[in-house]
Amino acid sequence: MTVDVAAPTGPATPVGAEVAGHPFRRRLLEGLAESITERGYRDTTIADIVRHARTSKRTFYQEFSSKEECFIELLRTSNEEMIRQIVGAVDPQAFWHDQIQQAIGAYVDVIESRPAVILSWIRELPALGAVVRSVQRRGIEQFIEMMVDISSNPGFRRDNIPPASRQMALILVGGLRELAALTVEDDKNVREIVDTAVAASIALVAAGAQTS
Repeated sequence: MTVDVAAPTGPATPVGAEVAGHPFRRRLLEGLAESITERGYRDTTIADIVRHARTSKRTFYQEFSSKEECFIELLRTSNEEMIRQIVGAVDPQAFWHDQIQQAIGAYVDVIESRPAVILSWIRELPALGAVVRSVQRRGIEQFIEMMVDISSNPGFRRDNIPPASRQMALILVGGLRELAALTVEDDKNVREIVDTAVAASIALVAAGAQTS
């Protein structure tokens, strides 16, 4: 029988701050993240999760009803943490090109810290079907809202760049997600996408300004 012991050191990027007051829940989420990195989500079992979390199946079932529920919670909190890191990296007073560079840099930092988890959010979450559709949709909505908010910053307004439309933000979200996913799947350095992602984002924002 596994005994609950002190929490181990987790991955570079922690799960969301909202679970900080629930140490076993946090550890289980990190345990799942570690197992995804080790063997992928599909091959991960609850035994793998509790082994990495250094806790018990009993504790797991006190927090989650299934592996899928744990997975959804991990991806939700990871998504929110990514957004916090991106927003925190952007200087709203900076030249708008620089803000885009800062945002893309932070996005890549998070992907680089746990590529397997990010890839599972893009590729494996949709396979869970209708039960996760609202979670997936909310994650995309949060990124759209973030992009619209960033493009409303003073650095954009000074150059008369209007806030990105929701449609433009959606194109950016989809393009960046797919670029990141393909890069990780091909086992390439995700930093290779930075220049292309920045250039494409600047071009799309500028094009949106011309059509406004």
